[in-house]
Amino acid sequence: MDNNNPFEIAMRNFDTAADRLGINENMRNRIKHPVRALIVSIPVRMDDGSVRRFEGYRVQHSTMRGPAKGGVRYHPQVNLDEVKALATWMTWKCAISGIPFGGGKGGICCNPKEMSPAELERMTRRYIIEIMPIIGPEKDIPAPDVYTNAQTMAWMMDTFSMNKGYAVPGIVTGKPLEIGGSLGREFATARGTVYTVESGAKYIGLDLSKATCAVQGFGNAGSNAARLISELGTKVVAVSDSQGGIFSSKGLDIDAVIQHKKETGSVIGFAGAEDISNEELLIIDCDVLIPAALENVLTEKNAADVKAKIIAEAANGPTTPEADKILEEKNVFIIPDILANAGGVTVSYFEWVQNVQHLFWKEEEINERLRTIMDVAFKSVIEYKEKYNVYMRIAANMLGINRVAQAAKVRGLYP
Repeated sequence: MDNNNPFEIAMRNFDTAADRLGINENMRNRIKHPVRALIVSIPVRMDDGSVRRFEGYRVQHSTMRGPAKGGVRYHPQVNLDEVKALATWMTWKCAISGIPFGGGKGGICCNPKEMSPAELERMTRRYIIEIMPIIGPEKDIPAPDVYTNAQTMAWMMDTFSMNKGYAVPGIVTGKPLEIGGSLGREFATARGTVYTVESGAKYIGLDLSKATCAVQGFGNAGSNAARLISELGTKVVAVSDSQGGIFSSKGLDIDAVIQHKKETGSVIGFAGAEDISNEELLIIDCDVLIPAALENVLTEKNAADVKAKIIAEAANGPTTPEADKILEEKNVFIIPDILANAGGVTVSYFEWVQNVQHLFWKEEEINERLRTIMDVAFKSVIEYKEKYNVYMRIAANMLGINRVAQAAKVRGLYP
């Protein structure tokens, strides 16, 4: 068994939660594994005239509570097991938030940093054509993820619509506002994460206005989380991206760091800050740690050195089960990914609803609705934590799995 295989981790977490819930083997056989996994070959004409083949995936873990929902990532390490794990986590995430979606996920194994915008567009359009038989506003709704963005979603929406013969804005979420995107979507994952940090700080008695924070990963979720938490008075002392990190005990001016990254391509080299590695950031002296990059960054090798009181997982699967045990023994309050980063799928749901209704909401209304859902979800996980005397990750999994199991029970088994 590969201890760092994300799908095996997802399955182990499922079994642990299902054991505590007393879910029988018959029900486990219905809700544990993905219902559909599609592997597609994506030939792309490159700018130099050559044709390269990329491999793409779309996995639907569950449609028990509604259409599958989940992002599409472009990354050199994308593989089927990773996408299966991400789809599985999306199922429990939607259930925890009370959103009528199941879990889906997609990805293409590629290095987008080495591709031109024209090559990325051709790859994206061909990918949508290949997975088109299994997606749709009532079937499976893609969204942005690692190294995909609103422009990627626009290409997806246009490709699907051109093949249908009419505009279908509800086929993806995270679109530009001009074609049916939602206000608040860009900040949704980060805002939801910070809402849960506020709830977690209140729960353990931490004053965020006097606290410090480190953010690993300075993409959309990480940079916006850093900005939003700094607005609460929390001092952000360290941030990092794929090239490295920066640290300042006096606190970082996040808007200036964002501008620096736009100009130079990385946070490193920011004036007045010390360059550090991603590994150093994870164990830096801070109250709140927000992993907002990729999977398996907190492991048995570094967990014992983590000094944060709260870990809020803006990324999917940043903590291995072995690290979980170590952090739990240290009484670190972990806000698991399927709760902490549910803001993204929640506002994606709002976007989908607005597309279906052809009626759009103000940003203040969206943020208010998001806070309500995140607060209710946090309280629901805490209730499971205290009722079953388990840690937060197991409590969150138990809540999500139980809701899916109840849906499966009332729907029955066809045929």
